[in-house]
Amino acid sequence: MTSKNKNTICLWYEHDALDAAKFYAETFPDSAVGAVHLAPGDYPDGKQGDVLTVEFTVMGIPCIGLNGGDTFKHSEAFSFQVATDDQAETDRLWNAIVGNGGQESMCGWCKDKWGLSWQITPRALTDAVAGPDPKAAKRAFDAMMTMRKIDIAAIEAAVRGD
Repeated sequence: MTSKNKNTICLWYEHDALDAAKFYAETFPDSAVGAVHLAPGDYPDGKQGDVLTVEFTVMGIPCIGLNGGDTFKHSEAFSFQVATDDQAETDRLWNAIVGNGGQESMCGWCKDKWGLSWQITPRALTDAVAGPDPKAAKRAFDAMMTMRKIDIAAIEAAVRGD
């Protein structure tokens, strides 16, 4: 069966697209694994009967995972930005990604164990840096620049000038 979506994000994995899709479905709301398609014949990085593609959604966004081998790698040029509502949600998602073989980066960025980049971005941060007071926005921005996982209380303190 062909995907019904007009536009679908295709993400390249070495050989474990199904594992990645299952992780995303377990971790993020409004996410699920759909059809799994097996290769009808041998191909450069796999054999007939191997999982070739996996249809899945991540927070309502349709994706296809392609098991294409190690030719192409994920980069920070593409990421999922996840808007979180509070520190508990920020911590849960960050810890799920980093704690499952992922890697921390700066300013709310992290990578999952497959190398896909994620921005775990509290709405409080977005509101603070886009706020009407340029001095408060700069303080919030400067505070964010020192963080890995975003600390909402520290962002709110920066906005207040504490």
